[in-house]
Amino acid sequence: MSRRPPPRRARQLPLRTHWMVLTLLLICLTGALALHGYTNHLFGHAPDGERQATGGHSTVPAAITAGGPVIDAAPAGERSVRPKARTIALTFDDGPDPKWTPQVLDLLRRLDVKATFFVVGTQVAEHPDLTRRIVAEGHQIGVHTLTHADLATTSRWRRSLELRQTELILAGAAGISTPLLRPPYSSEASAITDAEWAAIRATRQAGYLTVLSTLDSEDWRRPGVAAIVANSTPKGTAGQILLMHDSGGDRTQTLAALSKLVPAAKARGFRFATVSDAVALPAPVHKASTADRLRGHAVITAIRLSDGALAVITWLLYAAGALSVLRALTTVIAAKRHARERFWTWGDGTPVTEPVTVIVPAYNESAGIEAAVRSLVASDHPVEVIVVDDGSTDGTADLVESLRLPGVRVIRQRNAGKPAALNTGLLAASYELVVMVDGDTVFEPDAVRWLVQPFADPAVGAVSGNAKVGNRRGLLGRWQHIEYVVGFNLDRRLFDLAECMPTVPGAVGAFRRSALQRIGGLSDVTLAEDTDLTMALCRDGWRVVYEERAVAWTEAPASLGALWRQRYRWCYGTLQAMWKHRGAWVQGGQSGKLGRRGLTYLLLFQVLLPLLAPVVDVFALYGLVFLNPWRVLGVWAGFVALQLAMGLYAFRLDTERPGPLWSLPLQQFVYRQLMYLVVIQSVFTALAGHRLRWQRMERYGSLSTPPGPADDLAGAAR
Repeated sequence: MSRRPPPRRARQLPLRTHWMVLTLLLICLTGALALHGYTNHLFGHAPDGERQATGGHSTVPAAITAGGPVIDAAPAGERSVRPKARTIALTFDDGPDPKWTPQVLDLLRRLDVKATFFVVGTQVAEHPDLTRRIVAEGHQIGVHTLTHADLATTSRWRRSLELRQTELILAGAAGISTPLLRPPYSSEASAITDAEWAAIRATRQAGYLTVLSTLDSEDWRRPGVAAIVANSTPKGTAGQILLMHDSGGDRTQTLAALSKLVPAAKARGFRFATVSDAVALPAPVHKASTADRLRGHAVITAIRLSDGALAVITWLLYAAGALSVLRALTTVIAAKRHARERFWTWGDGTPVTEPVTVIVPAYNESAGIEAAVRSLVASDHPVEVIVVDDGSTDGTADLVESLRLPGVRVIRQRNAGKPAALNTGLLAASYELVVMVDGDTVFEPDAVRWLVQPFADPAVGAVSGNAKVGNRRGLLGRWQHIEYVVGFNLDRRLFDLAECMPTVPGAVGAFRRSALQRIGGLSDVTLAEDTDLTMALCRDGWRVVYEERAVAWTEAPASLGALWRQRYRWCYGTLQAMWKHRGAWVQGGQSGKLGRRGLTYLLLFQVLLPLLAPVVDVFALYGLVFLNPWRVLGVWAGFVALQLAMGLYAFRLDTERPGPLWSLPLQQFVYRQLMYLVVIQSVFTALAGHRLRWQRMERYGSLSTPPGPADDLAGAAR
């Protein structure tokens, strides 16, 4: 293969910038999903009273278990207090709720009652306006953790996170700070376990007073209005802290019970107050500092952004899934139809027997040029072979001349690039039909014959052959073999039917010389000269077709680095060609088919779909951590099964043994990521307006003869 000299004004784009941007985006995306997963999927949804406390009570002081519901576990000495006689501190847990909290507040205003609301941080972040209303109407705020976590069982770091972030959210939402804390799943002081007592002492070190309850309405059970009223009614005249809920489900019974309980209790001489008023605690709630308010706004914004990010990602996942399924269905249906029509007769049915000129551009191809030329000379169709040595320094031209093969000519020129070498070959060609071959490609004996048969139709200007991976041993080779058969060849069948073939591969393609001359030969303005050439032919009105029986074997990169360089050049060159020929979208005839069918397909499935792939991978990790991992694995298995089904069908169409498909699941973890990173890098390079330098591929000389079934079996065994 020839090498393009670096463009004079080309600038190398610093890869570091691209990867820094991509890494930053992935970090932000991962952080947003982690925050959303923590605040939404580690949320304790069980009602407080549903969990029964377990464990011993040996470390809990007797004064606490026999004391009041408001506990100060200070290191200097634990103490607790009870509400004043004939005083009920009405408390609500788990809010604020956009549906029920406003109704509770409206009812409390009509009843002229003040209450204490123990709020969940994530709920406050979602509904800061309700939190501000609670404060504005004279009610009291307490902390019920960030995600309704059980403080008795959580680790120290999570306990600190649950409290501190809730404190910041309250500061950002309502501009307040409160020391009142009701631990989720707590009940009365007499039920405190050793683990809960340790948590209470730890929270006291953070500055919190624990507020338990003496009466549990059990409204979370929804036992009926009468039962809630009975559970909430004091038996004597002792002061009480009553637990109710303004969130966590249907609170219709709670509202109805309140409307009966409050008047009845007042009639018995009870008054209703906030927790601090009930126990004569000097105004515990105070204004938050400016710094905490700013931090709180930042936390609330981050939570909202994480929710928004997940919403966007969800739609992107739907788009990626739809595109994947659409591509699978489209290519398989097209391939099935193409297979039924594979034995078309071209033109009037008369076989094409005229001689063919085969042009082999060569730059330092000594490793594989002999095998390539010998396979061409062995063709069962009359050919002349022109090897254009593009300034090789490894003796490529001398090697070909030393073979003294009949019908083979060598033309030497100074290094000018592959397009220039091919144009040189065109000028020297003796025949109208021209086959272009890479110097690392080995032809089957009948490949040239099959390749030129479609030219019996005068509308056909170019024919794509069936390029197969020859060095398919090893995992990387198998993956590329699968990609060629399942990806490239299925696509070519679709493009053939839709008459919008965007690329005749440089490894195996045939052209009318007159058609090439009419469009001015090959251009060197893109790095994908084969794609640029094919699109130019389509826009000139020629039809480009696919002949699957014209088989040629090519060398695939044997290392990830070499694969990256090859695909980077291919992808960037394809983007260049798409941009160059963008006018085809609005043209008619054969050019319009290329634009509206071929370019749209490339844009959707070879540009946009790979760009969505990192989002899919990040969300898959999110699902394994925060969602049902078995469901995520099931979706992944379904995706792999869809690919495997496509692979089996494509391998059968190409008469390939399905053995290499065992490596398809592994392809999802390395190869797939490499391919979408190539697309991302190419898009970044193109958007930045930089030009990519030509990078010559490594040659291994691994193909001496066309591989056969034995090679497939040997590769599968390895």
